Amino acid sequence: MFENLKSVKERFDFLTEEIAKPEIIADNLGWKKLVKERSKIEDIVFAYEDFLKLNAELDTLNESLKDEKDEEMKQLYKEEINSLNLKLEQKVEQLNELLIPKDENDESNVIMEIRPAAGGDEAALFANVLFKMYTRYAERRGFKIEVSDLTETELGGIKEVSFLIVGKGAYSRLKFESGVHRVQRVPETETQGRVHTSTCTVAVLPEVEEIDVEILDKDLKIDTYRSSGAGGQHVNKTESAIRITHLPTNIVVCCQDERSQIKNRERAMSILRSKLYDFYKTQADTKYSENRKQQVGTGDRSERIRTYNYPQGRITDHRINMSVHNFNDFLDGNIDEMLEALMAEDRKIKLAQHN
Repeated sequence: MFENLKSVKERFDFLTEEIAKPEIIADNLGWKKLVKERSKIEDIVFAYEDFLKLNAELDTLNESLKDEKDEEMKQLYKEEINSLNLKLEQKVEQLNELLIPKDENDESNVIMEIRPAAGGDEAALFANVLFKMYTRYAERRGFKIEVSDLTETELGGIKEVSFLIVGKGAYSRLKFESGVHRVQRVPETETQGRVHTSTCTVAVLPEVEEIDVEILDKDLKIDTYRSSGAGGQHVNKTESAIRITHLPTNIVVCCQDERSQIKNRERAMSILRSKLYDFYKTQADTKYSENRKQQVGTGDRSERIRTYNYPQGRITDHRINMSVHNFNDFLDGNIDEMLEALMAEDRKIKLAQHN
């Protein structure tokens, strides 16, 4: 059992030695790659070492039981063996879960984008509701929010917003939010009390490091312009906002939140790296489309994932057929119950596929 983990442990030991070498530390990007690889297998190796230790203890106890003549001592050995067998079962279960293929970006920060789709002004207003929901969720988790680009409507809605959520494991918790969110409610301007249906799209991307995506200067077109956001006279005098176009893919990223053009450029490049990573990963994933259909889903922008029904005070996630009725609390960022149910379903599917 777990024979292939011997080579994983050997690799872990090799990486531990390598990252301590001065010449490796001097190569910052190379060192980061090795540290990242070691981190991915660390929990597996530690659990495997525990598994081997428990097996060795069990073998010793079984040998002692064979040779023991005293009945009282035999009983003690048997109790200890039963206890070790239980621990071993738990360790095997832990190892099986750890061996499920993991999303390498689970520990990453998250770049989220929200845009109104069908529904005009009502959709833009709902986009603002979703933005506040995720902002409150981040606050509840102790995550940090950094808004990169925000365009508002005259009625208090949002045409589009792009923001970064900084916190360990943010992507693992929020990646299933990507898709179409549908709202059913009576707009304030509706005189006959009819329920309208509107939609918004939410895109969730992991913030990736420079080592994950290579971007060539010749592939970029960079424009500067005056920010349209808050900032008083400074906004009118300085072209601090940045627009970067990646020519091979025609992906465009804007950032106008920072006062400094340099900071806006850094933020825009970070978002561009994540968008390119997502673009190329999506292309590769089409080869495994049948597999993706069996999963909870993390990236199909056209997939209707959730309905927010105001008249009935109900929020339903269509992927796992789960409804919650703590409506106002949910919109105030208390969404962990839903997120954890989605994460559990994803683990269940992957464990079944792994076995």
